[in-house]
Amino acid sequence: MIRTEALDRLPVRTAVPALRRALDDRGVAVLCAPPGTGKTTLVPLVLAGLTGEGPVRRVVVAEPRRIAARAAARRMAWLLGEQPGGRIGFTVRGERVVGRDTVVEVVTTGVLLQRLQRDQELAGVDAVIIDECHERHLDADTVAAFLLDVREAIRPDLRLVAASATTDAEGWARLLGDAPVIEAQGVSYPVEVLWAPPARPVKPPHGMRVDPALLTHVAATVRRALGEREGDVLCFLPGVGEIGRVAGQLAGVDAEVLQVHGRAPASVQDAVLAGSSGGRRVVLATSVAESSLTVPGVRVVVDSGLAREPRTDHARGLSALTTVRASQAAGRQRAGRAGREAPGAVYRCWDQAEEGRLARFPSPEIKVADLAAFALQAACWGDPDASSLALLDPPPAGAMGAAREVLEAIGAVDGEGRVTERGTRMSRLGLHPRLARALLDGAREIGARRAAEVVALLSEEPPREYGDDLAAALRTARRGQDGYAARWKQEVRRLSSSLGSGSSGTGKGGSDDAAVGLVAALAFPERVARARGDGTFLMASGTGAELQDASRLRSAPWLAVAVADRPSHAASARVRLAAVIDEPTALLAAGHLRARGEEVRWVDGEVVARAVDRLGAVELAVRPLKQPDPELVRGALVEGLRREGLGLLRWTRDSEQLRSRLAFLHRVLGSPWPDVSDGALLAETGAWLEPELSRARRRSDLGRIDAGQALRRLLPWATGEAVRLDELAPERIEVPSGSRIRVEYGGEQPVLAVKLQELFGMGETPRVAGVPILVHLLSPAGRPAAVTADLASFWQEGYRAVRAELRGRYPKHPWPEDPATVPATRFTSARLKRQGP
Repeated sequence: MIRTEALDRLPVRTAVPALRRALDDRGVAVLCAPPGTGKTTLVPLVLAGLTGEGPVRRVVVAEPRRIAARAAARRMAWLLGEQPGGRIGFTVRGERVVGRDTVVEVVTTGVLLQRLQRDQELAGVDAVIIDECHERHLDADTVAAFLLDVREAIRPDLRLVAASATTDAEGWARLLGDAPVIEAQGVSYPVEVLWAPPARPVKPPHGMRVDPALLTHVAATVRRALGEREGDVLCFLPGVGEIGRVAGQLAGVDAEVLQVHGRAPASVQDAVLAGSSGGRRVVLATSVAESSLTVPGVRVVVDSGLAREPRTDHARGLSALTTVRASQAAGRQRAGRAGREAPGAVYRCWDQAEEGRLARFPSPEIKVADLAAFALQAACWGDPDASSLALLDPPPAGAMGAAREVLEAIGAVDGEGRVTERGTRMSRLGLHPRLARALLDGAREIGARRAAEVVALLSEEPPREYGDDLAAALRTARRGQDGYAARWKQEVRRLSSSLGSGSSGTGKGGSDDAAVGLVAALAFPERVARARGDGTFLMASGTGAELQDASRLRSAPWLAVAVADRPSHAASARVRLAAVIDEPTALLAAGHLRARGEEVRWVDGEVVARAVDRLGAVELAVRPLKQPDPELVRGALVEGLRREGLGLLRWTRDSEQLRSRLAFLHRVLGSPWPDVSDGALLAETGAWLEPELSRARRRSDLGRIDAGQALRRLLPWATGEAVRLDELAPERIEVPSGSRIRVEYGGEQPVLAVKLQELFGMGETPRVAGVPILVHLLSPAGRPAAVTADLASFWQEGYRAVRAELRGRYPKHPWPEDPATVPATRFTSARLKRQGP
């Protein structure tokens, strides 16, 4: 029996007429409705005609998480007085509860992606609702892009709704072709904000690590909230590990402590969503409880302020979740959970002054995640570079390039990026392409069942208590009775079934340890790693890896690293899950990374020539080369010049002076005078260092190359300007005394350092290339007495003061009152008299 009263209380009902008109007129709409308004439950029922309004239509609702999909289906079925599997059904990975009478089906976005790849028309479906699109999960963005393609090309009648509690309504409306935006007003109760920062500073999160002091503070804040407020407490934490640690610190509180996350058993999830049976509850949850789910009885939220987002280090081949500060939008969503049913309060475990520094919205997953799965979906869709897909944010070119390399290496796409038959099969396994490759190739080597067992372990990381040895984790999962083991066994059955009888293979015998290592290496070939000693390894990607001191894997000669993270301050990655392998297994899994050839490099200040057999960055065998390729030697020498500088060449004072003169002319006159900066000279070694560079074989040979002679090759001989070098930037200038004084060109202005008496009679400042020289006037002892770029002014205004100061100190030298009336000299007055006129 339909619960009409409950349906009528849902605030979104007031927006339904406008939504129906928009869909009738345009076929697309953006629905913005605050949490608790019924957008996830009432709207699908209305559009499907199950509330007595309009014809019956089949509606698919796409949710970002399995827990949300199950909860939404159960809630809608309850509103109709039914159980899931009747007119309301749901499908998530590994679980399908639908019947022939199902009209509204709730699926995860991943399931809908698979369905679209198999049936682009979505035959029989009248409308699709993409729920919680503000979360910007990659699957949801991809589903929206594919559905827009379907509407434009083959199903203009397909109705599409983008629904969210808080979203970029304008962006989504623009993406959906200027779709109408329908807003529903929620009935929200006031939520008091209490700022509850730790008493002492805590370390910021890095990688997966959260400061234990913050978790202790969060647990204390939960206890405080239980003492100060009525009702159940919902506490947001970034991950399963943190939930477990806070739960341990809440032992003994006068409340039932429940844990809600994507891995929680369905029975626990159901118990949380069903509400309290009497006593108070503390619900510890990840971001899955931010939206989609209503947790009855909650009046207080405790927010740790942390969240988990995917990050990919393409250079090192590492992808993992990382702990970040939750965005302002996430903070609002979390706080709103306290005001769903009555006035409430939120305890924020950070200082109010930090609020303005938080990001406004979460990072769109397409900008930060590993895009291999997305790139495979796009290739299967017929758009390998995703350039034609309607996306709010385009995929970063670098991430797409890295994804294409991965897909090509595992045979999922060809050299042009087009999907192969093997790639199509991979895309239908419901796995990351790396794991799909490991499942297909592993089944051929060790049999379908064992390959499925290992891949199931890799697709959902085992609990920390299972340890870091993947083979030991497999044995624990087989005999385990916990929630993880139950999910693992279900996934093993799904994967074994997906391979089909024609793909099972007989496989080879061998131990579980060998099987586990092979499959892990097939999944992550860049992470096969050889021991370097003392529990450290070098992965084929070039990244170092370290094991915990207590790990039993420390003595392994080779590892297949399944899970690792690299903290921002660390030089090496920390191995969290790995399997022992041998060298043949590493070569089998990562054969595409193997390369043999001559390597000539600049190492520790010298040219080193070797013949190397390597697996990525791991050197398998090395022998010295007696006759290396001259071009490789030349390249190594150039690399040495780049690293250590042009000082490796022979520079005399004259050659350094020539370089300074040329730099001056290039700066003042430009072309055709050459740029002789380090960068320019290193970029054009062939223009000035040949043939000497090609004849060199080692560091000492560089030291015999005359840099000044080489630089003269860069003079503009072809234009005839080279002959004007001494005219435009003379090496020396003759002064009135007859001396030829060197000009220094190393600074911003040419400098002439000369004894003052040698310039008697020179009324104007000398110039080079039109630039006045900066004259450093020296005492008879060669010490600085004055600096001027205007000699005429110096003789009129500055000379008198210099004369008064120095003539007593140097009485043997001439100090005339009028320096223009006496001859310039570099000698004493007495010597001048002896020389006569």
